Amino acid sequence: MLQPNSFVCNDCDLGETNVWIVTGPNMGGKSTFLRQNALIVILAQAGSFVPAQSAMIGVVDRVFARIGASDNLVQHQSTFMSEMLETAFILAQATDKSFVVVDEIGKNSTLWVNNRASYY
Repeated sequence: MLQPNSFVCNDCDLGETNVWIVTGPNMGGKSTFLRQNALIVILAQAGSFVPAQSAMIGVVDRVFARIGASDNLVQHQSTFMSEMLETAFILAQATDKSFVVVDEIGKNSTLWVNNRASYY
């Protein structure tokens, strides 16, 4: 178990890989890892210091993040519908030079809804 005020160093080496799927237990730091790397990419694009011993970060044309979930009652959208619309927007706009972070898509939906959505 980690001691209070301690931290775990993380490496992120995408290499030639275009997609990473991060899995692990609840409260294991997956969301923090995703946010951390998105912020590091943004800092690097601005020419700022990044909190790393070393970093090789290429130029990205856009940074997309789909993190967190909520409904949109004004537009009559459920949480799941909002997630799907945000994801569709990202997929339509992202290029091979974009940095995309998607965290726990479909988390607030039932297994039946998630299974049905995966067929489309």
